[in-house]
Amino acid sequence: MFSSILGLVAIWYIYRWYKESKRISNKGDKYVYITGCDSGFGNNLAKHLDKLGFRVIAGCYTERGELELKELSSERLTTISLDVTKSESVKKVAASIKSLVGEKGLWAVVNNAGVATPSGPTEWLTIEDYKSMLAVNLDGVIAVTLSVLPLIKMARGRVVNVASVFGRLSPFGGPYCVSKYGVESFNDSLRLNMAPFGVKVSCIEPGFFKTSVTDTVMLKNNLKSLWDRLSQDMKDEYGEAYLKTTLEQLDERFRQLRDGDLMKVVHCMEHAIAAVHPRYRYSPGWDAKLLWLPMSYMPTWIADQFFLRNSPKPKVSVL
Repeated sequence: MFSSILGLVAIWYIYRWYKESKRISNKGDKYVYITGCDSGFGNNLAKHLDKLGFRVIAGCYTERGELELKELSSERLTTISLDVTKSESVKKVAASIKSLVGEKGLWAVVNNAGVATPSGPTEWLTIEDYKSMLAVNLDGVIAVTLSVLPLIKMARGRVVNVASVFGRLSPFGGPYCVSKYGVESFNDSLRLNMAPFGVKVSCIEPGFFKTSVTDTVMLKNNLKSLWDRLSQDMKDEYGEAYLKTTLEQLDERFRQLRDGDLMKVVHCMEHAIAAVHPRYRYSPGWDAKLLWLPMSYMPTWIADQFFLRNSPKPKVSVL
């Protein structure tokens, strides 16, 4: 009985590998629009797809990002200035893309742009802190997608949204997980809405990778600045030891979990763009597969106990 089950599992994996190995043709005729190409995943994906022969439209937030990407790419790649939080910028880029792609339409959009600060315990933050991050991580994803969706439908193409494994569970406070939960929801509804039009929608849920978003110096400075603006009463509730332990754990956890191989994520993105049969979800990173995703399926009380036991406690904690 056990051997029969193993045999069926093996057959299923072989079938899935064969099905997912098929790639689309005519890459040179297909335009791919990527946001957040100044660095990290977006930058690596733009260069990777360019080498594969796709016609890349790389949205960059800075002029420096545009110049550096152009130097390392072929003439096929087009860089374009983009601020996903500005409606005028999003609309202007969409109009340029429409002129560029013509009747072929846009094969894929990859919503990669994202930020990770401000992040900290929920009551350390203000609603403005939430708004600033949601403007990039969620509103920007929605705005960019809607701006080019008619062109995607024209090509029966792809939408690829970069969420996070922390769109499945929230082990820390602040707007980051909130924004990624939102991306997951938008992705799911869009996937169902677009299926009748032949448009495929995929979600990338990375674990911890070494990018500007997970820069420990930036994250620690962010926590210190949040602490400095707290009232004295709240500082007394948490205690200086809470901040000290949080900063120490941030260094330790990131050293343990952060993966430097960004191509693990890039290859998932490429598969979502270039495979005939892309997956609905991709979860690159050993920590995502072995820790965070299994944790997200556990009963809430188990996950809560795990996170509470491995987190610093405020000075006045009753736990």
